[in-house]
Amino acid sequence: MREAVMLLHGLWLNRLAMQFLASRLQGAGYSAHSFGYPSMDKGLVENAADLARAIIALPEQRVHLVGHSLGGLVILRYLQDATDGRLGRAVLLGSPVAGSQAGARVAAHELGRPLLGRSAAIWESPQTWTLRGEVGMIAGSDQFDLAKLFMSLPGDNDGVVTIEETRIPGLADHIVLPVSHSGMLFSGDVADQTANFLRQGKFAR
Repeated sequence: MREAVMLLHGLWLNRLAMQFLASRLQGAGYSAHSFGYPSMDKGLVENAADLARAIIALPEQRVHLVGHSLGGLVILRYLQDATDGRLGRAVLLGSPVAGSQAGARVAAHELGRPLLGRSAAIWESPQTWTLRGEVGMIAGSDQFDLAKLFMSLPGDNDGVVTIEETRIPGLADHIVLPVSHSGMLFSGDVADQTANFLRQGKFAR
């Protein structure tokens, strides 16, 4: 049975950002599809609705989801109301599921808020999630990221999101890798761990 993986990029990016991961998952035997969405021009509900339509159009008998940063939140929003019986597992990459200090700081700044567009509201007040199905989280601990040039975060973090911001009750598994927030998109270890979770519902240790 051919299984599909739908990949979602993060804020300010487009589907090309997921090309490396898509290629690696394709090599692992999955049919990989990248979903592009307007991260600034639409809110979570609208983007989740667009994602639902894109998933319906897939021909595969099982569909997994992988989202980086904001893309992971779009996935969680979609899962709140999803009824597609083909849905498999989901892997979130550095997604601030418990709120984002970095996002809140940018949203609070008069010059920063326009850069966030419709996504600003997400960072101003943390969302509450009900996890449905098996959801795994890969967090990063390498703080060397371009965002580090503009702000510093407390505790262990990937340069943009703290590890604590990636933890919520109900996750099937959580792992921390030595990658930065942007570096996750080009990491072989992240790709391998993602494939492992999609196959087995847990990360390799």
